[in-house]
Amino acid sequence: MRVTKRDLAVLDKFAFEVPPVGVKFMADPPEGLERLGEKMALCEMLKKAQEGKAFFVDQDSHTCEAGLHVLGQAEASGPFVSGKFGAGLRIFDGTRAASRLYGYLPRIGKGVANYVAFSPLKKLSFDPDVLIILAETGQTEILLRAMSYKTGEMWSSKFSAAIGCAWLFVYPFVTGKLNYSVTGLGHGMKRRKLFPEGKQLVAIPFDLLPSMLQTLQEMEWVLPAYKPDGMEFVGRLLTDLGMIPPKK
Repeated sequence: MRVTKRDLAVLDKFAFEVPPVGVKFMADPPEGLERLGEKMALCEMLKKAQEGKAFFVDQDSHTCEAGLHVLGQAEASGPFVSGKFGAGLRIFDGTRAASRLYGYLPRIGKGVANYVAFSPLKKLSFDPDVLIILAETGQTEILLRAMSYKTGEMWSSKFSAAIGCAWLFVYPFVTGKLNYSVTGLGHGMKRRKLFPEGKQLVAIPFDLLPSMLQTLQEMEWVLPAYKPDGMEFVGRLLTDLGMIPPKK
């Protein structure tokens, strides 16, 4: 199911400090978008789109080998896979720990993501494969609740000490599961000082996005128990359910 700008309009209610960014993986170059005229890491491309630019990139646009690896555009070189690089950065205690990273990183199949398009929400001209949102904790709570509101699904965050881009871009796309992480945890993004620390990056895959947008239009964003008279509300509910005796 494709999402339209009308569907996405509900996100305006959040008044996010930076715009959500749509990401699309393509085998062929997209029409109507300009190729990014500079080289940078995959995580830096997200920051570029948050600043208002819509563009696409190809294999020659990347400066970070990790991004090419998780996108399925190139194989990681020996120092990465052996753990020498991760151990050298002192992220892990030696190569045996660092090399484990490549055993569980999510990765897109070769030829699926030869090109990657980025666009802030207002300039979005394509149906995104992943929508990435930089949010405050209160905003993230609403988004996660919208994901589980009709299903009761557990909230789960997947991340690793390095190559955080894999969990932000690739994991939602290949699994169909929403993922979120706290800014300031991933080595590359922290080293490059891309995002303010203590916020959340929420990545929503295409197959969840329509239902979440619909749920955001239907559910209460601020629950009764969170309001000033929340304790009284909970007390009345417990009384109505016979869980506590009524006050005399």
